[in-house]
Amino acid sequence: MQRKNFTEVAEFIFLGFSIFGNHQITLFVVFLSTYIFTLTGNIIVITVICIDRHLHTPMYFFLSMLSSSETVYTLVIIPRMLSGLIFYNQPISLGSCATQMFFFAILAANNCFLLTVMSYDRYVAICKPLRYTVLMNKGVCARLVCGSFGTGLVMAVLHVTAMFNLPFCGTVVEHFFCDIYPVMKLSCIDTTVNEIINYGVSSFVIIVPVVLVFISYILIISSILKIPSVEGRKKTFATCASHLTVVVVHYGCAAIAYLKPKSENAIEEDLLLSVTYTIITPLLNPVVYSLRNKEVKDALRRAVGRNSS
Repeated sequence: MQRKNFTEVAEFIFLGFSIFGNHQITLFVVFLSTYIFTLTGNIIVITVICIDRHLHTPMYFFLSMLSSSETVYTLVIIPRMLSGLIFYNQPISLGSCATQMFFFAILAANNCFLLTVMSYDRYVAICKPLRYTVLMNKGVCARLVCGSFGTGLVMAVLHVTAMFNLPFCGTVVEHFFCDIYPVMKLSCIDTTVNEIINYGVSSFVIIVPVVLVFISYILIISSILKIPSVEGRKKTFATCASHLTVVVVHYGCAAIAYLKPKSENAIEEDLLLSVTYTIITPLLNPVVYSLRNKEVKDALRRAVGRNSS
């Protein structure tokens, strides 16, 4: 089949949360409040890490990069989602949809690999402490961050190129943003090849980081168990607990969303899952790393103290 056999689709309309009827205003208030908290928290984390020299270490450099990525990630999706809760049936052009999907794919993959880089940093810090400053110098840190973003860029190009070479017949996206599978369902032709490509890309972006993180933490835990004092073991593991919490939730949601077998799930279930990895997961970053991190809280107090004096 050729594209000319189909009516050209110029724009899409998001189904969004219209299935929840009168509850959309309540959802708007909840999502807006969560978004403001997420945005504020991530900006505070980035600012404190930049201005406090005590936090100028590889671990906090990677954390600031993750916070920056999460901030842009939410900007790509949530403002339009909030607009859709108030102004119904807003159209989005194919070009805008492709742009949104492109940045979503870059940043989602970038976040996955940044979390892997952070686990490698913890491995070096705990298992090779005497060589830490050599193995994690500024050049290495910069290359790791660039490698994460570069990998995300390649994955995004593959996703979007494969997707927007398809002819589309449907116009209603059963989602609140241009995610891969809801848009793919609108194609006029068989999408088996695209599904294979997207499943392969998603598997690489999720499974490879998970395996690397798993190996890092096996080595970390084995090193921690060799520490003679109980107090020493608790203190050392505490430095990894925040990262491990974010890792479990982040990769868990991503795996369920993109690696589950294709099935006829209810739209409500898909929307709930999407809300988790687009709104709730980015919130974990400032909450877990700020509210539960003594060094960040101390740095924040020092910054507030300087401004008030």
